Amino acid sequence: MASQKQFNVGIIGYGLSAKVFHIPFIALTPSLNLHSILQRTPSDGNSAPADHPDAAHHTALGPFLADAALDLVVLCTPPNTHYALARAALDAGKHVLVEKPFVPTRAEADALANLARARGRVLCVYQNRRWDSDFLTVRKLLADGALGRVVEFDTHFDRLRIQQPAASSWKAGMGMGEGGGALFDLGTHLLDQVFVLFGMPSGVFAKFARQREGRLVKGRGEALDEPDSVALMLSYEETGAVVYVRIGVVSVESKQVRFWVRGSKGSYHKTGLDPQEDQLRGGGKATDAQFGREDESRFGRLSLLAEDGSVEDRVCPTVEPETYLKFYELLAKAVESGKEEDIPVPATQAAQVLRIIEAARESAKTGREVAP
Repeated sequence: MASQKQFNVGIIGYGLSAKVFHIPFIALTPSLNLHSILQRTPSDGNSAPADHPDAAHHTALGPFLADAALDLVVLCTPPNTHYALARAALDAGKHVLVEKPFVPTRAEADALANLARARGRVLCVYQNRRWDSDFLTVRKLLADGALGRVVEFDTHFDRLRIQQPAASSWKAGMGMGEGGGALFDLGTHLLDQVFVLFGMPSGVFAKFARQREGRLVKGRGEALDEPDSVALMLSYEETGAVVYVRIGVVSVESKQVRFWVRGSKGSYHKTGLDPQEDQLRGGGKATDAQFGREDESRFGRLSLLAEDGSVEDRVCPTVEPETYLKFYELLAKAVESGKEEDIPVPATQAAQVLRIIEAARESAKTGREVAP
């Protein structure tokens, strides 16, 4: 039997994203090999060369991209750097995976997607939460028709985060114009999932808020009144469905709402987030027996309409997790085939989500519903 082809992967950036969400999964994907890391300023306690002595190490982009053995570049840098770095990598003939948020504008997303197509290279966006077990549960309920015709869909990322983020974090000082803020950081996850389920809405109505006190972000020489919380209403004229997307940082709840789906045959209510991120941040591994699995106490509630018109409540077990390892398995197959249709999250879909985001920004500014 012929040995499986391996593709060399290079990482740009060496923060939490690289260490927790990418390098461990690259190591578990047989056809991928951690080949090189670009970290501009390694330091004591945060050194890619010390942590990965078998990889090649660079402090500048030119030599990193000039390596002919490098096949796939993974961008783990702040979103305001993604466009230039992705373009350089594609021009160098590399396949590219970009962390979310992808890029600040749809125009940049379209330009990168067109460049990737022209270069015959894979361009993928890391929307890993398509492989959250709670979202997969919702997707199955809708695909099976268990809830009937969906009339309302609530999706939340609410937290109790009253204190400002640390000043050292790029998230504390980057506005929406550069791909920062709640709408891009968390909203792209929620809107990507909505897009997968329902497609492009016919209208977007948005309200932005500052739930924390005194939040001002400096961006490109001016103080910006940046929201830390978002409320969106997406309308789907053809089906009559309404989707509510909510992000809040002052939510004093013991169990934070995640999904609330109402349909003609039933409803689904779920609290709490998929466990994979917390498990990874806590040192867990994708090979752990309980990785991605929810305890029964965290299962959602399903309410179904009986033939006699009564409502029956039951526990709805969360589906068996595919986990974020599935994303990398699919990405590796796409790199091997080179086919755009094999990409787990193609840049063209990320561009569609940016259409929704741009409509939301326009709506928040004008106070009107906007067609994306």
